[in-house]
Amino acid sequence: MSKKDFIREHKENMPVLAICYDFDKTLSPDDMQAQGYIQSIGRDVKEFWTESNKLAEENEMDQNLAWMYKMVKMAEGLVHVKKEVFEKYGENVTLFPGVSTWFKRICAYGISQGVIVEHYIISSGLKEMIEGTSVAKEEVYKKIYASSFYYDPQTGLAKWPAQVINYTNKTQFLFRIEKGILDINDQGVNESFAPEEMRVPFRNMVYIGDSDTDIPCMKLVNSYGGHSIGVYNAETTDKSKVYKMIHDSRIKYFVSADYSEESELDKLVKSIIDRTAINENLENIYYRCKKETDEANKQNTEADRKRIDLLIALDSSRSFATTHSIINELKAFSNWTSDEKELLFKIALENSQVLYILGDLDLKLFYQDLLRNVQGLTENAQKVKEIISKEY
Repeated sequence: MSKKDFIREHKENMPVLAICYDFDKTLSPDDMQAQGYIQSIGRDVKEFWTESNKLAEENEMDQNLAWMYKMVKMAEGLVHVKKEVFEKYGENVTLFPGVSTWFKRICAYGISQGVIVEHYIISSGLKEMIEGTSVAKEEVYKKIYASSFYYDPQTGLAKWPAQVINYTNKTQFLFRIEKGILDINDQGVNESFAPEEMRVPFRNMVYIGDSDTDIPCMKLVNSYGGHSIGVYNAETTDKSKVYKMIHDSRIKYFVSADYSEESELDKLVKSIIDRTAINENLENIYYRCKKETDEANKQNTEADRKRIDLLIALDSSRSFATTHSIINELKAFSNWTSDEKELLFKIALENSQVLYILGDLDLKLFYQDLLRNVQGLTENAQKVKEIISKEY
């Protein structure tokens, strides 16, 4: 596929807030594989994970590749490992309270506040099972990034891992979301973008996860001004993981994994949406001012910019030594505009560090030269003339 064939997302008229989720134990109380599939191949859940982790350890193998291998190998003669089979198991995956209505409800609230909310899954779990869940079938997710299989075109059987997502490579998808380059094969993600060109700047990202595997994403989002949320299972009330993550500055907030309306999580995310609306209004003002400044600078030569910088420096001078130094540099310039001359006269009268030494030889000579070329003295020019005409 050529570069031009990739579909890329572009900036919207409203700010975009991307909410990114882990899946297992974030949206669902348990690992998706343990909710029917492992049992269907005649294995105990604990035994399956023990064997899988042992395989990975003994072969210096990625743990996700290990469980994907085991899922296929152990199913031989028992289950036809096809995409539609995994999707069927996905239909039975249990979701936390409120998840079924969460995504559309939060999108609707976002629109009411002038913010487009998009939902992304970034999971080490199996994409096919996630796609089989009731919420995924409602097409509430902008994109699902998860581990997946390649299926034989003739038999439909899983043959090889097509995508493997672990805790370290999860972060790449945040950069794709940031730039609107969502296709995993689109190398445009490596292209340079100006901050104002980012479709979803990190400050407009929320990452919701439950454990150490989410830490790289949480840390990245936090580092760039976004919002990381740790969730725990309200039924077990075990907060040890979220306590550790907030102690280590991996997350900003933690709440129970209850996605119901008016829950702590619901109120927290809505507060983030409110803040995003306000923040982005300020950011738009900043970028508009920056753009106007850049355009103005294009009209000025390097010498013009230097002269403007010196005028600003003289206005801000807070010491006699600095004032003398700036005046010496200003002597190199001529052809002052009438507005610039008026500003120099105003500075001489309003900045006490300049006014106090206006009779010093270098300042006196500078302002005398300035006055010689003034057509009709303004009030400020007249006052400066009177001051430097006195005997010192």
